[in-house]
Amino acid sequence: MTRPFISVFLAGVTLALTMAAGSSQDYRRLRGAILIDGSSTVYPITEAVAEEFSSEAPRVKTTVGISGTGGGFKRFAAGETDVSNASRAIKAKEVDACTKSGVELIEIPVAYDGLTIVLNKANDWVDHLTVDELKKIYLASSSAKTWSDVRAGWPDKTIKVYSPGTDSGTFDYFKEVVAGKTDSIRSDMQVSEDDNVLVRGVAGDE
Repeated sequence: MTRPFISVFLAGVTLALTMAAGSSQDYRRLRGAILIDGSSTVYPITEAVAEEFSSEAPRVKTTVGISGTGGGFKRFAAGETDVSNASRAIKAKEVDACTKSGVELIEIPVAYDGLTIVLNKANDWVDHLTVDELKKIYLASSSAKTWSDVRAGWPDKTIKVYSPGTDSGTFDYFKEVVAGKTDSIRSDMQVSEDDNVLVRGVAGDE
């Protein structure tokens, strides 16, 4: 599944700070801290940029966190962070929260990304999944509990689902595509905003 672009949102004060420095020598005179949080999808990009910036501005402490797109926007609107990573568009209610808090935001698209369903390597019967089969696996209204419930001929093995949490932009997009506005995603999944936790979970759980 290909998603729209992923973005970073900057508070106006941060943009002014960084643009005020026009050369490496200027950056080295900067002091302070930049706090970044939000999407785990955007994290690798922002972490790389933060490392590069730190080499140019060693007196500025740059911290990058992962609380999911929604969690990041909550902190951003509260004025707790300077940059918010997002793997979806900002919602109207999140813009309103920023406005009420006096946070001016600037959106910068940084990349396009895709959403992938992954399986444990011991699963040798699934070579593709249709959207209807994803609905059987993920929807709260589905009665499917085993792989044989999803497609005839597949083994009678329990399906264990790992997923980004509800603060994740990835979760929001997946819910929109698979569940739409009339259904919901099952609540018995193992969830985390940290992609590494999900990878370890899938890899270690047959």
